[in-house]
Amino acid sequence: MADEGSTEPGGARAAFRAGVRDMVPTFAATVAWGLVTGVAMAQSGFGLGRSYALSTIAYAGSAQLAALPLLVAHAPVWVTVLTALMVNLRFTIYSAALQPTLGALPLRRRCWLAYLIGDMTFVIFMRSGHTQPPALRPAYFTGLAVANFLPWHVGSYAGLLAAGRIPPEWGLDFAGMLALVALLVPMLANRPALAGCATAGALGIAFDPLPARVGLVLATLAGIGAALAAERLRRRP
Repeated sequence: MADEGSTEPGGARAAFRAGVRDMVPTFAATVAWGLVTGVAMAQSGFGLGRSYALSTIAYAGSAQLAALPLLVAHAPVWVTVLTALMVNLRFTIYSAALQPTLGALPLRRRCWLAYLIGDMTFVIFMRSGHTQPPALRPAYFTGLAVANFLPWHVGSYAGLLAAGRIPPEWGLDFAGMLALVALLVPMLANRPALAGCATAGALGIAFDPLPARVGLVLATLAGIGAALAAERLRRRP
């Protein structure tokens, strides 16, 4: 009966609100990350107009920060695009994990939800999405995504406007990092996830000197391989 009622508009609205509520604890960290990104862009000399456009279109703090110095230095377009793609390679993994839930939606809605995928959105959905009936999970994900999108842009735009007025001792980047760690640690409860994280983390540090963020890609791929290998070992009789 729960699944039958889940197709009603009221059920979808309730799932959307549940997604918003579950994202509320991350608001402070999300705004902090947005502020850090906005301040960095405003202080780069890239220009406020172009910074606003990049923040809106890209909606990816790590990719923005990686691409920003290349844009300021007038690096070749292909280098800038490739760098942003490598930094955001993890979203390919996120999308593959979300395919069973979102793959049956209309193409237009899938495109919008793909744009709205974020790290915290994905982590919370993978942790709590199973609490919703299958038919309501897209609405729950949408609530998470919208509730992540709005605080991010509030912080990013505020950072662009307030650059130079935010004291560096506030440690906004450190606060955002702590929040991400708090969200990711519960996902490391099984051995495959732990193996993948440990491998990717260690190689990410070792390969950091490599140019053009190649080390990040290699570490990510190695982490995926380690997690898959650990999963196969766990399933062996």
